[in-house]
Amino acid sequence: MAETRLIAGLRSVPLSAQTPYLPQQTRRNFILATGAALLSQRAFAVAASTVLPRASSVPGGVARVGLGAAEQAPVARFGEHRVLVQREDAKWFAFVGIPLAEKAGTKLRLLVQRPGGSVETLEFRVGAKTYASQHLKVPPDKVELSKEDLARYEREHARLAQVLATFTDSASMPLAMSQPVPGSRSSSFGLRRYFNGRPRSPHSGMDIAAPTGATVVAAMGGRVLDTGDYFFSGRTVILDHGRGLLSLYAHLSEIDAQAQQLLAAGGPIGKVGATGRVTGPHLHFSVYLNAVPVDPALFLPPEPAAR
Repeated sequence: MAETRLIAGLRSVPLSAQTPYLPQQTRRNFILATGAALLSQRAFAVAASTVLPRASSVPGGVARVGLGAAEQAPVARFGEHRVLVQREDAKWFAFVGIPLAEKAGTKLRLLVQRPGGSVETLEFRVGAKTYASQHLKVPPDKVELSKEDLARYEREHARLAQVLATFTDSASMPLAMSQPVPGSRSSSFGLRRYFNGRPRSPHSGMDIAAPTGATVVAAMGGRVLDTGDYFFSGRTVILDHGRGLLSLYAHLSEIDAQAQQLLAAGGPIGKVGATGRVTGPHLHFSVYLNAVPVDPALFLPPEPAAR
């Protein structure tokens, strides 16, 4: 008769009558070794299936709101903007970008329209998150913009706001991203600088240290939504990944992609530079959900430990 042992709740490991005879101790070692291998495989599968983005219902984070089971996708709105809805098994979830300006403890509302036409409001609460701040004393002429520069900035700001509000219907796809250029990541997302005591807008992305000319690639597949040379961000590329998920790559020395071009994940879009208002070469990498900048680290696997 075949002998079966259960190992740590995993599937059974049969030793059939056709299995060559093994001494008792050898048989025991075989079963334990097989169990260890299965446990290792399970651990690897769990690690590989880690859901990205990581849910973090804080200012600048991503709220993961359950919408229940249905055959068709519900439509969710947060304020004026459509929200990314993704199916996981039989259930739908909304991934909501939370503005950096929201206060901890605030209840936010998500408007959900069901496939049958019914509408309901779901609430979720904003958790606490403290971002760093930096106070700098600089010459006034390095902070205040001239009338010409201010007018340019206002034109560009309006254009970018329209671009970043893009929502394109598309099929569900994994939301994980890859780091767009090798280099150490800063934890500067959300950093608020004060110049001569006056606050500036919080930092809306992640800075990645990389040398001039290093190739920058698409963090995930998408369509080139916009390219341009902007006052603050310099040469910039924005990718549309569908359903309100966008990525932005700034301060490039060169742009190697064209508007409306379709790119696979890892496709080249440009090269690292120091264009715009920066002091040295690096890549500024931003991720947007429902027109809100969110922490790019939530979409990336953990940074490898430094050796």
